Amino acid sequence: MIELSFTKLLLLAVIALVVLGPEKLPKAARMAGAMLRRLRMGWDNVRGEVERELQVEELRRAAREAAERVESAGRVVDAGVRSAHSAVNGTLTDAAAADVAAAHGADVAVKDADHGRA
Repeated sequence: MIELSFTKLLLLAVIALVVLGPEKLPKAARMAGAMLRRLRMGWDNVRGEVERELQVEELRRAAREAAERVESAGRVVDAGVRSAHSAVNGTLTDAAAADVAAAHGADVAVKDADHGRA
């Protein structure tokens, strides 16, 4: 920003006193102070808005990343469930085939036994 040394401020005060006169100088100084205060408050408001927007954007980015991680984890879980489902179905199919074969073998044995008695 503007760097004002003590001598520069003193020179500005003397020039203001000469230009405005002793009657108008206090009012002008109050007015300048009020304007600086409003300017500073406005600047603080703008800075606060920018900081809030940056925080909101950061939160949005974090939410997107979290949603992507959840979606990725969901795909992994779905793949695991499908794999487990296939394994269970395969086991059940094998068990059912074994039961059918065992039942068929028992029927053949009973028929053979019946033919052997006859």
